[in-house]
Amino acid sequence: MIVDSYNRTHDYLRISLTDVCNLRCTYCMPDEHYAFMQSERLMQPKEIATIAATFVSMGVRRIRLTGGEPLARPDFHEILQRLSVLPVTITLTTNGTLLHRHLDQLINAGVTSLNISLDTLSQDKFRLLTRRDQFTQIMRNILTAVEKGLQVKLNVVVMKGVNEEEILDFIAWTKHSPIDVRFIEFMPFDGNKWSGEQVVSEKEILDLIGSKYSFQAVHRPLQSTSNPYIIPGHAGSFAIISTMSSPFCAGCNRMRLTADGRMKNCLFSKGETDLLSALREGRELKPLIEQNVFGKAEKLGGQFEENSFRELNGEDLINRSMISIGG
Repeated sequence: MIVDSYNRTHDYLRISLTDVCNLRCTYCMPDEHYAFMQSERLMQPKEIATIAATFVSMGVRRIRLTGGEPLARPDFHEILQRLSVLPVTITLTTNGTLLHRHLDQLINAGVTSLNISLDTLSQDKFRLLTRRDQFTQIMRNILTAVEKGLQVKLNVVVMKGVNEEEILDFIAWTKHSPIDVRFIEFMPFDGNKWSGEQVVSEKEILDLIGSKYSFQAVHRPLQSTSNPYIIPGHAGSFAIISTMSSPFCAGCNRMRLTADGRMKNCLFSKGETDLLSALREGRELKPLIEQNVFGKAEKLGGQFEENSFRELNGEDLINRSMISIGG
């Protein structure tokens, strides 16, 4: 088992396959002309499989593939095939633009759940937020994934003055469709011009939903990052990822591997451990992984306190941009 100094067992690994993305969401990518990693800096398929297998041998039971946009990687199928032989549950976070090209391969590899990022139900607003015109394709791919029986979770980053007025529209979608909408509090990363005043808190989201719907909280596993709710009579459900107003660090079981093979023990951690260089130099990975996790802060990467986000200066945080960490 991989255990930190607070006795939290870590069995969930998020692997970023690339920082390349075919959208340009402003809260994720700092600049339209972003300098993506050179290919030689990226983990190659065999290296990804080797590092992942090491984590699995240490107790990891779930792997999520992220990006950037993981499906934009040309060798995605090879990576998926190599990982699919491991005794783990594999899931994927995607922006949905390329899903139609890979859906059958994902299903054949045993993937049963997808997280799809979608911050608006307005085609015009989507174009403004992402600086691309892919809304119709994404919506078509979401419906296809649902029709094929996949569990679809929609990741909606809620930003004040941007899309909070659409919260009820997303809830209405769950009436007849078995999707799980996850409202995410806006988080600070390098270059995303974050402000605490832009955060729509869990309480504000629930108050808005409660103004029209009667909902019920359901059990949240200790390791879960979201607080789940159901609305009686709805085929789908919703949840809130309350990182800024009510973080879920006490039961955290997650580790992250960036596309250039650096391990982060928290989304907000300052430090990283270079596993890719160690692998290429023939060094043992297990001691590095154990040391990294044992040094994990109690909460929020040790960089700020919960419920202090209104006064937090995002520029004071030491971290990467979201796209170079992995979604």
